[in-house]
Amino acid sequence: MIKGKVFRYGDNVDTDVIIPARYLNTASENELACHCMEDIDADFVTNVNAGDIIVAGDNFGCGSSREHAPIAIKASGVSLVIANSFARIFYRNSINIGLPILECPAAVDAIKAGDTVSCDLAGGIIVNETTGERFEAEPFPEFIRGIIADGGLLKHIERRLK
Repeated sequence: MIKGKVFRYGDNVDTDVIIPARYLNTASENELACHCMEDIDADFVTNVNAGDIIVAGDNFGCGSSREHAPIAIKASGVSLVIANSFARIFYRNSINIGLPILECPAAVDAIKAGDTVSCDLAGGIIVNETTGERFEAEPFPEFIRGIIADGGLLKHIERRLK
């Protein structure tokens, strides 16, 4: 079960504002987390806590194909991103690095910044704990949930080879 406070963003949040290109010279997840969302929300890194959730509109993660973007989000402590839709490469990169994401336009329409939201990833059930509203997203199949639970594709493969 995931539960956290919501950070809310609009449509077309691209990878350049998730993690600005000027920080792509590092592979340090902690360094990337220190600059996550700073060009769209300068207070994000000081206000985000482990378990928090990002809710956004259409085409979240558009732009370049860098996997630094979902890495920065996950390393900052965000436990889930809920959006109307995701850019295709961001969607796949999120799974590859173990960042849970769900598409649920009804939840996006109803959830506000600062709300507390919980989510059962296996069932795709999203609950706005602030208002009591409940939403259903299409959950990932079990094998994808396994990749996410193991922390990403490489960790999943390593675990299976042991």
